[in-house]
Amino acid sequence: MPTTGVLALALTGAVLGAFVPWLAGRWAGVPRLDPARAGAGRPGAGRRGAARGRAAVAWAAMAAVVFAGLGAAPGVGPALPAFLAVAAVGLLLAAVDLACLRLPDPLVGLAALGAAAGLVAAAADGRPGRLLASLTGAGLSFLGYALLALLPGSRLGFGDVKLAAVLGLPLGWLGWPALLAGLVLPHVLHGLVVLGLLAARRIRRDTLLPLGPALLAGAWLATLAA
Repeated sequence: MPTTGVLALALTGAVLGAFVPWLAGRWAGVPRLDPARAGAGRPGAGRRGAARGRAAVAWAAMAAVVFAGLGAAPGVGPALPAFLAVAAVGLLLAAVDLACLRLPDPLVGLAALGAAAGLVAAAADGRPGRLLASLTGAGLSFLGYALLALLPGSRLGFGDVKLAAVLGLPLGWLGWPALLAGLVLPHVLHGLVVLGLLAARRIRRDTLLPLGPALLAGAWLATLAA
């Protein structure tokens, strides 16, 4: 994609990302702030507003990087709309999972719908084999993560299993190396984060941490590498 196109995607991602904290708050069950009761002199109102502003900037920057990376990834090609749809919903899923350790089924289903629609459109110009590979990738991802979730002592939730299956669609389109990387990288990333937080004494060994952000980050990195 030309540089101007990548920059346009980065700007689009930044605009969408700025709304992620607000949308995540709705899905995570954070009560809506009543403007009539939120006076400027209310204790803590200024700090909360500043925190929301920083969160919006952080998510906007992250979304810009994610969208630009997908636009520059050479292996995506005509399936770019599918990857962007998954990324847009994925950012919201990551924020919700970080907030309340939950991956809502409607959002996972929306990501699956966006991926399927984009991949079917991309396969319409003579790539039926790629579409079959996508479906195979989703099936293998679901099976692999379902088996992990059923292991004794596993902390893997079935929300993670369903998200892994959705991510298997675009990764399967890219081929087996990308699919394998997308299955392995999340556990590497999650393990590094856990080790870092343990070393910093921010968590304990029995603290539950979300896997959804690692799943999405691993799939993004696998896409770039493909």
